Amino acid sequence: MINAKEFWTKRFSEHTKETSRYLKYIFNGHIAVAMLFFISALAYYYQQWLQDLPEDFPTAWIIAVAFGFMASYSPVRTLLKEPDLVFLLPAEYQLGDYFKRCLIYSYVVQLYVIFVLSAALGPLYFASYPELGTQYYLMMIGIVLIIKVWNMMSNWWMLKERNPRARLIDQLVKAVLNIAIFYFLSQGEWIFASIVTVLLVAVVLYTYSVSKQKAGLVWDLLVEKDQQRMRTFYRIANMFTDVPHLKNTVKKRHTLVRILVEGIPYRQDKTFSYLYKITFIRSSDYLGMYIRLIVIGGLAIWFVSNLWVKVIFAILFLYLSAFQMMTLWNHHRTIAWLDLYPVKKEWKQKAILQWLQQIILFQTFLFGLLFLFQWNLVGLVFVWMGGSLFSYLFIQTYVKKKLT
Repeated sequence: MINAKEFWTKRFSEHTKETSRYLKYIFNGHIAVAMLFFISALAYYYQQWLQDLPEDFPTAWIIAVAFGFMASYSPVRTLLKEPDLVFLLPAEYQLGDYFKRCLIYSYVVQLYVIFVLSAALGPLYFASYPELGTQYYLMMIGIVLIIKVWNMMSNWWMLKERNPRARLIDQLVKAVLNIAIFYFLSQGEWIFASIVTVLLVAVVLYTYSVSKQKAGLVWDLLVEKDQQRMRTFYRIANMFTDVPHLKNTVKKRHTLVRILVEGIPYRQDKTFSYLYKITFIRSSDYLGMYIRLIVIGGLAIWFVSNLWVKVIFAILFLYLSAFQMMTLWNHHRTIAWLDLYPVKKEWKQKAILQWLQQIILFQTFLFGLLFLFQWNLVGLVFVWMGGSLFSYLFIQTYVKKKLT
């Protein structure tokens, strides 16, 4: 006989310990300061933009898609593991209380997305529909919370369905109905919103009737879904620290590798120069993260109007790139045969510092081109000179100290 409550407490404690272990690295002091500055700058320019909001701006569609997505995306975390397929499958009907707690936990942890996005879209909604007021917007948030419960229960019932096409169609139909509900609600059209809500209730009741015809849960699907979400979390955490649970994939990328290594001489002191460059290109983590930071930083620089904020954004994303790429130093630390290389440790340190310097200077060059395209020569000079000086000082002082 399994005590479902004790089993939940044990699994939840293990899950909390595992996630908090990596969250402290994700939200460390450096990232927190960068995020605070980034969000503050975005909030300022968001408020400035709202003052000149066009009358025909599609606010209703933005609210509808955002709220509809928040209500539709309601995955259930079961915290199941692969061995459970053998040891817990016979006891499925004893775990009703366990799965009930899983549903409550899944709902609660997703509330922060609703509150954050609602707070972000609030000023836009008030600027577009001032006649509806704050209470009406809060009422819409309350409806999101209610409809999300329906969607989560419907998603849970559909986990008894093994056919992936049926699950996909169910998700798409509910997503369209959710978006339609909030499109009409955002404009105060209660009659149309009520009609669509009735249709959504009918779909939810249909999924319940389908689930009652199934013998039981599809356990392998539950485990697969949970493992997918943990792998996503591990990939995010791996941007900030090493995650042993994550299996890194390697891409060949022959052309990029050939471009980078063709100029490296065949000498002992260049061993790690070769290794770090091909690791940066072929690993599934570094190149993608580097490109994402360039794209996000470039968009911030391009759309921000104030010169000095542009320059600060450029330096901020140079710092983030250098800070994240530092993990290259420990990428091969578990490979024992690297210690057999007849190379000095100083050569290894010199190789990583030179490579970091090169990629940050290249990023500085790209950010400077954005100023050039906007014909902002003052910003171009500040970014190229300031970025180059910052990259040299940061890598030769902070990074070098961390590698010793």
